[in-house]
Amino acid sequence: MKIFVTGVNGFIGSHFLEMALAKTDWEIQGFDLSDSNIKQFLANPRFQMKTGDIFKEEDWLYQQIKQCDVLLPLIGIARPAYYIEKPFWTFELDFEQNLKLVKKCAEYGKRVIFPSTSEVYGIPDPNNNIMDEDKSNLTLGPISQSRWIYSCSKQMMDRVIFALGQERGLKFSLFRPFNWVGPRLDSFKEAAEHKGRTITQFIYDVLYTGKITLVNGGMQRRSFTWVGDGVEALIAIINNKDNQAEGQIFNIGNPANNYSIKEMAQIVVDEMKKFPCFREKAEKVEFVIENSDSYYGKNYADVQDRLPSVKKLEERLGWKPKTTLQDAIYYTLQWYEKELNK
Repeated sequence: MKIFVTGVNGFIGSHFLEMALAKTDWEIQGFDLSDSNIKQFLANPRFQMKTGDIFKEEDWLYQQIKQCDVLLPLIGIARPAYYIEKPFWTFELDFEQNLKLVKKCAEYGKRVIFPSTSEVYGIPDPNNNIMDEDKSNLTLGPISQSRWIYSCSKQMMDRVIFALGQERGLKFSLFRPFNWVGPRLDSFKEAAEHKGRTITQFIYDVLYTGKITLVNGGMQRRSFTWVGDGVEALIAIINNKDNQAEGQIFNIGNPANNYSIKEMAQIVVDEMKKFPCFREKAEKVEFVIENSDSYYGKNYADVQDRLPSVKKLEERLGWKPKTTLQDAIYYTLQWYEKELNK
């Protein structure tokens, strides 16, 4: 099987590439702006890589879709700071560019495995906060809150893919990652600009600022998922044993790792104390509270909880998450320890 992966150099893409080369016999064609995270795989004969801009390489992209069996389109904006600063760019990339590729899959008879997001669930139902792929309503906030453009763009892609399946026979599966964490999530450069996602941001803050900032007190809850567990689920979806993944949406998350941001920040500090190179700064770190308007800018909105149901993935494909948040953070810190000592 040949998989065409756009965004292969990103967080999910690079981990998918690593596991797919190690555990499958698939051939992989990759595409991204850079190959900085995947240089160690460039010599693998089952992996081909092209660097380029998705806005400028459409003919080449369409040709690769024609030649592959499965498209995994991972290029997209997935950082809340960018939803606020660049909402239209978020829409252009996450919706418009990916729509072109998905329509080509329908035209050429190719299967698409599309990365939706836990953000599509929007504002949780106050009477039932468990997010179910086939039952939960997808309720978003007002237009003036720019953060929702990401969720809306992804939700529209989900609906368009379903429509293409209904009208044009598109073969597809959708997956919704719930706060995947691990090495290569964000760079420290992004964290220095307050654009890192939580774990990367907190590790950076401990090492370089001496204080962890909890936006609006850090009471928001998330279900953190080790990237290795997530990629195992993704590979199971692509394998599609007994056609159990065809036309389905799957949450990929870990309900057992449902923690508040404040609790998670404390776990980061506790795990950092286990490393001699991090211990001194972790012991001295302070926690401060800042409101979201000050930290992100106006028009920010947040969700108080994201708790996935993963029953469908277990029942159809036999997948269960297994890594605790404490272990996930420890493994991530092991990677940072090596990176910082290079």
